[in-house]
Amino acid sequence: MGVESAQPTAAAAAAPSAAEQAQDLIDAARYDGLEDVSALFSAGVSLDSTYSQGRTPLHMASANGHLTVVEYLIQNGANVNAINLEKNTPLHWACLNGHVEIIKALICSGASVSALNSHEKTPMDEAVTMGKMEVMDAIGAAVAQAELNGVTVS
Repeated sequence: MGVESAQPTAAAAAAPSAAEQAQDLIDAARYDGLEDVSALFSAGVSLDSTYSQGRTPLHMASANGHLTVVEYLIQNGANVNAINLEKNTPLHWACLNGHVEIIKALICSGASVSALNSHEKTPMDEAVTMGKMEVMDAIGAAVAQAELNGVTVS
């Protein structure tokens, strides 16, 4: 009598794992793939999925300036104050890269302007370090708008 090897069926082998789907979602957000983000979310992939560096889809979309993806993620419940391994929030990355419209969207959705990363820097500190002075005006305007809209800004 021989021992049968347990091999997955073709359908099981072709189905992506949860980790692969999470990575696909993060990549879609990074590269402005709104349709893929929407499809993966509809398939049950968490919008707060992370990978090895703790980055979420919102971190990636914020860092790369993809406003429509950022808005979609926020509207569907992504955590605007998620932190990665270095304790950076999506707002840190948007400020670091000077993405003014994303900064406004994040703050108006409750992102913390005072969150400290592992280098003890706030999002505004990161912008100043990179010479992104237009970000300071954007933060001030967004905080004022958020407060007018009844959003508590911390």
